[in-house]
Amino acid sequence: MDILSKTDDEVYELAKPIWDNLVKSSNLKDYGGFTKDFSTQMLFGANEVELGKQWANNKIITNLKETFEPFGCLRRGVNITILIKQTNKEISGEFLGRLVLGEEDGVVKVFGATIY
Repeated sequence: MDILSKTDDEVYELAKPIWDNLVKSSNLKDYGGFTKDFSTQMLFGANEVELGKQWANNKIITNLKETFEPFGCLRRGVNITILIKQTNKEISGEFLGRLVLGEEDGVVKVFGATIY
């Protein structure tokens, strides 16, 4: 699959279940669920202890609303970054979600995920 050749709408369709899972798993503080779509490279940097510390000390990433709005894609190199408008159940305002997708062994994987 060549994700870089897909339209933004096609990329959003690929990204939706992955972002849904990241939001759900982050709210539940579920390490296994959260990392299930990670690339090998991402797994090396996402150890369970460090993620646990982030979940314990950050209300932004543990109270995410299940609804979100993708609003743009950036294509660079072999990856595509999806920009996402994300809201929170406890903190007012909008946050910027960033989901970087690429391919590993023919499967779409997460190469980066952040919320600002």
